[in-house]
Amino acid sequence: MAGAFSKIKELYKLQKEAKEMQKKMKEKKISGLSKDEHVEIIIDGTQEILEINISDDLMSLDRKKDLEKEIKQAMEEAQKLLRKEMTKDMDIDKLKGMLGS
Repeated sequence: MAGAFSKIKELYKLQKEAKEMQKKMKEKKISGLSKDEHVEIIIDGTQEILEINISDDLMSLDRKKDLEKEIKQAMEEAQKLLRKEMTKDMDIDKLKGMLGS
């Protein structure tokens, strides 16, 4: 019975650590710019889009394809920067502990 209690206690600890990690991820703000810097997308650590800024130059029907391309570029850049930021902040020993290694 003591073993079951120990496992429940460990599960609770892991759940608490996961919630704390998610909170930290929500607090991160990453900005991604398109190559021509006409579009900026700001995301949080969970990849939720917080803000999209579009240059007035792209706000016409004849530039629709350019706008679509630049939105995609800005999002990809934000995601790349987020991955880099997350690996930089990752505590390998803590992660190993959470995975049971």
